[in-house]
Amino acid sequence: EVQLQASGGGWVQPGGSLRLSCAASGFTFGSSDMTWIRRAPGKGPEQVLSINGGGSVTYCLDSVKGRFTISGDNAKNTFYLQMNSLQPDDTAMYYCTAADMTYWGKGTLVTVSS
Repeated sequence: EVQLQASGGGWVQPGGSLRLSCAASGFTFGSSDMTWIRRAPGKGPEQVLSINGGGSVTYCLDSVKGRFTISGDNAKNTFYLQMNSLQPDDTAMYYCTAADMTYWGKGTLVTVSS
C-alpha cells in the first residue's frame, strides 16, 4: 500500500522559511515522480513543484521560482519542499503526491502572516 505522510507545516512571518517533508512508503522513491500541490483557502489546487525519479525538476510554479526548491533523499524515501521568502499568498494546505498525482498524502498547513 502506497502511503505518503507530509509534515513540517506551521505558522511563519512573511520573509520566513519552512521545510516540508514527505515520507513515502509502499514504493521505491526513486522510481516515481513526486509533486507538491497546494490549495489556498477558497481556491483550487495548484501544482507547485515536481521532481522525476531521476531527481530532475520537471515543473515549477512561476510564483515560487527562486524561493522554493524540491529535493529527495532516496535512502530515507523522503522528499522535501524548502520554502524561503514566504509570503501571505503562500498560505495553503500543502500536499505531497506521487505517480503522476495518483497518490496523495494528508496535507500540512502553512500559514504566512504577521
